[in-house]
Amino acid sequence: MHFTVCEPTAMSTAVVMDPPRDVSYLRSPCGIGDSVASLDDVTVDFIANESSEEESAGEREEEIGANTELTNHPTDIPTEQPTHTETVSAHRPDSLSLAVAEPERWTSRGDGEVKLRMGESGFAAEPSLTVDQMFKTAVERFGSYTALGWKEGEQTKTINYKEYYQACRTAAKSFLKLGLERYHGVGILGFNSAEWFISDIAAILAGGFAVGIYTTNSPEACQYLAENCKANIVVVENHKQLQKILQVQDKLPHLKAIIQYKDSLKEKRPNLYTWAEFMELGRDESNIQLDNIIATQKPNQCCTLIYTSGTTGQPKGVMLSHDNLTWTAFAVGRHVRLTEATKSQEIVVSYLPLSHIAAQMVDIWVTMKVGGATYFAQPDALKGSLVNTMREVRPTAFMGVPRVWEKMQEKMKSIGAKSSTVRRKVAVWAKGVGLQTNLRKMNQNGAMTRTPMNYRLAKKLVFRKVRKALGLDRCTKCYTGAAPITKDTLEFFLSLDIPVLELYGMSESTGPHTISLPDQFRLTSVGKLIPGCETKIHSPDQEGNGEICFWGRHVFMGYLNQADKTEDALDAEGWLHSGDLGKHDDNGFLFITGRIKELIITAGGENIPPVPIEDAVKEAVSLVSNAMLIGDKRKFLAMLLTIKCQVNGDTGAPEDELTPEAVELCQKLGSNATRVSEIAGGRDRVIHAAIQEGINRVNENATSNAQRIQKWTILDQDFSITGGELGPTMKLKRPVVMKMYKEQVDNFYKEVVTPSTPDNPLPPK
Repeated sequence: MHFTVCEPTAMSTAVVMDPPRDVSYLRSPCGIGDSVASLDDVTVDFIANESSEEESAGEREEEIGANTELTNHPTDIPTEQPTHTETVSAHRPDSLSLAVAEPERWTSRGDGEVKLRMGESGFAAEPSLTVDQMFKTAVERFGSYTALGWKEGEQTKTINYKEYYQACRTAAKSFLKLGLERYHGVGILGFNSAEWFISDIAAILAGGFAVGIYTTNSPEACQYLAENCKANIVVVENHKQLQKILQVQDKLPHLKAIIQYKDSLKEKRPNLYTWAEFMELGRDESNIQLDNIIATQKPNQCCTLIYTSGTTGQPKGVMLSHDNLTWTAFAVGRHVRLTEATKSQEIVVSYLPLSHIAAQMVDIWVTMKVGGATYFAQPDALKGSLVNTMREVRPTAFMGVPRVWEKMQEKMKSIGAKSSTVRRKVAVWAKGVGLQTNLRKMNQNGAMTRTPMNYRLAKKLVFRKVRKALGLDRCTKCYTGAAPITKDTLEFFLSLDIPVLELYGMSESTGPHTISLPDQFRLTSVGKLIPGCETKIHSPDQEGNGEICFWGRHVFMGYLNQADKTEDALDAEGWLHSGDLGKHDDNGFLFITGRIKELIITAGGENIPPVPIEDAVKEAVSLVSNAMLIGDKRKFLAMLLTIKCQVNGDTGAPEDELTPEAVELCQKLGSNATRVSEIAGGRDRVIHAAIQEGINRVNENATSNAQRIQKWTILDQDFSITGGELGPTMKLKRPVVMKMYKEQVDNFYKEVVTPSTPDNPLPPK
């Protein structure tokens, strides 16, 4: 096989900007200061330090929910109605020859170009733009508006769009001076900050690839990414992250410089720069070289690499073009009716890992498109300080991965349980009114003629206070994505008049593919299609379930240097196969029903999606933190369970001590257990009986005997990212868990007699 790649040609003449004026506050480290307050109303303690995608199908990583949308201010722009196809079942070849696969729609070469999936009308016909073109338009329209904000000690610092663009150009010239080559990577390893954004955009302007690296990566994982993208430069946050790169520096032949953007250097080394030194390099450089590079950039060329974090094999570099980023930012902003800064500025808080497309799309690109302001949370946001930032910034939109919402729910329930009897009764009444009213509004697509009096009273007495405590008092869109969320959590927040809206997509679709809207959502649905995109349900069964396939200008270019993997992901017609199973309802709402590679096929031949059963157990037994269903090629189903426990704030590792909520629950059940080790393996008969009772309730609702859980056991520790059982978005790495707990799994099936009832009277092994 060979590829024919067009040579870059000048597409447009770049506008030569004046030399950047001094933005001295970006010369010194402006990383986020230490947290100054602890949470008393809502604690979002450790969730995934990262939110990325997990590989499940075909080693391809998909995130069940990619991006977030911002606030709900109507505009006068008409909404285009998307289309979806439910019954197409075109044959998907196992491998494709280039002659069949329309190679112009994809490439695996970093210097390659692709044919854009342009439409004849509507969103899909929007003119294509480079990142520089979109950014310059934002500067022209919103130049004096705040673009970025962060805390330095007790002070809040900001820069506007004009200063932001100038800083990116200066950094781009510095990259070029350090030797950044065309189509080579700039790795960025650290927590969200202005320097992270500037490094990302500067890498693109200078003709390189912006490459986010997960902060939890090992030195070896950092080495693989840096080597794979031929990184000339790596930007690190602090000394801790610097050490990872220094450990593997000798194995990175393309690496020319390292920049540390926070804290002072603990040692001087050749080609190691502080942020101030780095910015100084390009400050007085001529604009000619940079402008010439920008002038040759095309919307259909790669500018960003998002690396998957799969369970098997090495991560793959998802190549995203300028058009992938700029068109998706346009489509999302328009579809969710964001307001431009000239009318009312959108505000978001950046805290989710920027190595993930969800955070990049929301925090950088969609916000830039509408002239919004991004404020950076503290580095310990996910350990408790996020709500402090939320209260200060009061975002107009907020994106939380499911674990964030679950932790909020747990903390609020714990606080509520300690309230006076009167307060508890008022809260229960208000939540009942809130759930009933919001479900009615949901079913009427927001078109209620009259707001009930009791709802207005509940809003005044309870809902407004809750929103204010969470920092969501002016947030009109709360989103969740990147992993499945339980119906229980969705209903909890809906009862508090906070609809948490689901969205869905993957890195390979530049983030979102479907989005729920405040006036168009259904519980447990991931929403409707973004206009300009298409959905195909591949090989649907009798109930309409099939593999979800994507089409649109958000579909990625290909995997860097992996033509075979690209062919696995894109079929002959150019459809992106997600690996997820789903179906549409009669109103066009998409529901995810499972994953192809996660399906359990029992020895009796029954196909069982595990997630619904696992979620049902977690809802029935609130003591359970994680559940994993076992049973592929087995005679019956079994389950591994973990108990909610404290998490080490520094390492993210699970500890033996139970969470306060878990201790409280144990006490209510009549157990004095305060540690996981006192419960695991059936050691606590009271807890064992309570869990069995919950599993019996789940089994009663099973659609068949084959879907009943026959055996289960409690493991000695919870699943975690550090332990390897969970990926960066808290998704279960099933093959890893199966390998780690092989002995426990084998014990389920050692019995001579196969259980035939849901009851499990003996303590699990």
